[in-house]
Amino acid sequence: MDFASLEPLAGGWSGETFVARLDDGAGGQRQVVRIHARRPERAEVDAALLRLVRGLVPVPEVLDVRPAEGDLPALLITSFLPGERGDLVLPRLGAAEQGVLGRAVGRLAATLAAMPQLRPGAFVDRDLTIAPWDLPSSLGEAALGALEDGFAHWTPRERDGLVAVADLADQVLASVDRTSLVHSDLNPKNLLVDPETLAVTGLVDWEFAHAGHPFTDLGNVLRFDRAPAYVAAVLDSFGELREVPQQDATTLARAADLWALLDLAGRAGQNPVADRAEARLRLVAGSGDLHAAV
Repeated sequence: MDFASLEPLAGGWSGETFVARLDDGAGGQRQVVRIHARRPERAEVDAALLRLVRGLVPVPEVLDVRPAEGDLPALLITSFLPGERGDLVLPRLGAAEQGVLGRAVGRLAATLAAMPQLRPGAFVDRDLTIAPWDLPSSLGEAALGALEDGFAHWTPRERDGLVAVADLADQVLASVDRTSLVHSDLNPKNLLVDPETLAVTGLVDWEFAHAGHPFTDLGNVLRFDRAPAYVAAVLDSFGELREVPQQDATTLARAADLWALLDLAGRAGQNPVADRAEARLRLVAGSGDLHAAV
């Protein structure tokens, strides 16, 4: 397969995703090429995940997978999907339009939460074998570990509050005794949206997908995007499909997202998302409220 051109995909943070034009003599069909240099095994894992969910959620078609060979990195080549990035679309929408997009995103999160997995863990090969996490056994334990490694600039109240709110989140999460497929980066920058109809045309960037708690993706959706009309629509749509009251779904989502906030906050100073996560986590810890927001 020969490419006439290869250009970085706008909005990609990893520097590993490119838009390619195929030298096919028919005007250059577009495809997406993901270079898996850091984690070559993810090329086959991500291809397997895309094939697993295709037809259930909007994802690109897998066209080719090439394992690493010699000096050549692993590649995943997929079709190019139409649409505009959700993080560009959402800020310019009014309340009614936020509701339309929010319902679509809620349905997507609910669909993923309904895809069962046998146990939590990381996908490690093209057969989607699940390996156990090398992680603390609870959020409470993870919070204590995080405080030992950093957060020295936090106030005593914030440090004590983090452990208390992590213990509370563990109790909340234990009320759901099942495991599902988790995209793990379900937010507007990884959604492609039709700017006219506001339909979600694609869910991309599956490099962090794993088997985990069914409310993890909903927590990601609600982490930073908190416009009332959007949030209400997400929760309404999710609740309809999963038959969960909005308040319960919100609490479970905030509790599940505490894992990601802890991880991101530990990298504060490295990128804007980590900085925002630390600010949110400090607010939650200082108030003792999973729902705390600026």
